[in-house]
Amino acid sequence: MSKQSKRFRSLAAKQSAKAPVPVVTAVEQVKQFDNTKFDQTVEVAMRLGIDPKQADQLVRGSVVLPHGIGKKLRIIVFAKGDKVAEATEAGADEVGGEELAKKIKDGWTDFDVCIASPDMMGLVGPLGRVLGPRGLMPSPRAGTVTPDIAKTIQEYKAGKVEFRNDKDGNVHGVVGKLSFETAKLSENTEAFINYVSSLKPAAVKGAFIKGIAISATMSPGVHIAT
Repeated sequence: MSKQSKRFRSLAAKQSAKAPVPVVTAVEQVKQFDNTKFDQTVEVAMRLGIDPKQADQLVRGSVVLPHGIGKKLRIIVFAKGDKVAEATEAGADEVGGEELAKKIKDGWTDFDVCIASPDMMGLVGPLGRVLGPRGLMPSPRAGTVTPDIAKTIQEYKAGKVEFRNDKDGNVHGVVGKLSFETAKLSENTEAFINYVSSLKPAAVKGAFIKGIAISATMSPGVHIAT
């Protein structure tokens, strides 16, 4: 376990509640931890009652948060024909085919979202070794392999967040910035939690949501009541 800083220990000592609290209360408490010189990112972590080794219990998807995430995403698109102009007009940062694929094979991953039209997956598939470990591989389940390129780009620009469970059965998702108003950050948090909660695999028996916590980049976590 990494050593906690004096600042972090001081914030942890000021936590008004150790037991799980409602979303709004948790957000209010996290916002009190705003003592850095930058606008911290706020993230929700959910501990799920799944067996991540079982394919029929994996949890993955995406959700458009009502108030965005406070960050301009860099979006690239694999497309050809009319889809190139469609992606460019929708605001993609880079659109291409073979040259873009080669650029990524050579190690370039300076982007946040990768979208591909279905007819480009033969070219994109081999990039899985580079994109997969970084969570950037286009996927039909995440909605990033789609014929509706423009709509998907607009959704990500509006605040769409992707997530998938890790090897320990946890799901993490960015829900905004610490500078967000309490109401907006709370609504984003509730939207994320509610959507993940709706994805309970049929194979899961018992409690699906075992624990929820919200935290900022450099703050202690606050547990949310389930």
